[in-house]
Amino acid sequence: MIRWIVLCCGLTAGTLAAQSRDEQFYFPGKFNWTFLKTYPEAGRLFNAFDYGHAILYERLLIDPTGSVAALEEKEFNYLVDDLLKRPPRFAIAEEAVMPRYSRLAWRAKAMFERAHILHRQIYDVHADERLGMPERHALVEELTDRYLADRYAFTDKPKAMELMDEQYFSQSFRRAYPKFNGLIWAYHWLQVGLYEALLATDEPTDRRRYITENLDRFWAMVPNAPTGLPSVMPMTSAVAPRFSKEHPRAAVIFDNLHMMHDIISDILHSDKVPRDRKAAVIEEALDEFQNPDRNVIDMEHWWMMAEHMGGVDKMGGVASPSPRP
Repeated sequence: MIRWIVLCCGLTAGTLAAQSRDEQFYFPGKFNWTFLKTYPEAGRLFNAFDYGHAILYERLLIDPTGSVAALEEKEFNYLVDDLLKRPPRFAIAEEAVMPRYSRLAWRAKAMFERAHILHRQIYDVHADERLGMPERHALVEELTDRYLADRYAFTDKPKAMELMDEQYFSQSFRRAYPKFNGLIWAYHWLQVGLYEALLATDEPTDRRRYITENLDRFWAMVPNAPTGLPSVMPMTSAVAPRFSKEHPRAAVIFDNLHMMHDIISDILHSDKVPRDRKAAVIEEALDEFQNPDRNVIDMEHWWMMAEHMGGVDKMGGVASPSPRP
């Protein structure tokens, strides 16, 4: 791990003037990069997804009340017509895409990156055909333990949906940018849905078929946006039930991560959050999502969340292959 201190400009006065920056690389293992090597058509998409999140935050920070078309048309069209179809071969340097946002909210950036590393290493473990299922399961749980010991970890206790939907700034972004918001939710649907393909079978041909089915379903969401895109945030428990039963802690972490993506978009966009308060409000939200004791729901409620939110079909549907009844 590398640690250094960077003075940040444009934050609120006071304690946010300097933020500690910790960078962390992947936990060592022969399984690393297996998913990208075996399924590059899926693995490379994540690099494009990272760009989409980064440019969104940078644009919202620079001009939160500016032209809707800059994001909803120009950036959306670039993503779906160009970058997603020809995704980068390597991970992008997000700080180069969102330099102002990185200075404003380094801790948020670090928390997202740590969770994204967990995401990708779990793909790698379950894609590694040299490992038996018990060994894969144990490795994923070890990776989750390591993640939760990190100072930048989201809690593995499911947070109440009111934190995303019922605060004074909530839903501001999705109302102004329904296409871009729906595309972010489609990203999240695919990210958790691909686990279902890896967990459903050890047979390589069937795995590839299931992954292709999920990729095809993702691409089918994009035309005629926002109609075909998810209209409700995808819940891992509903979209990826196999994965959620096998690795419930990781599934909850990813739901909390995805909720925080929405919350930060709302904070940056909402005119109810003064510009000089945005960094502080983001910090408060991060504190909330690292707290395992406040505004949490029980696991039984978490499993039923999709029903309360309008059903899994509004989230993009259950990923392939659908579990047997």
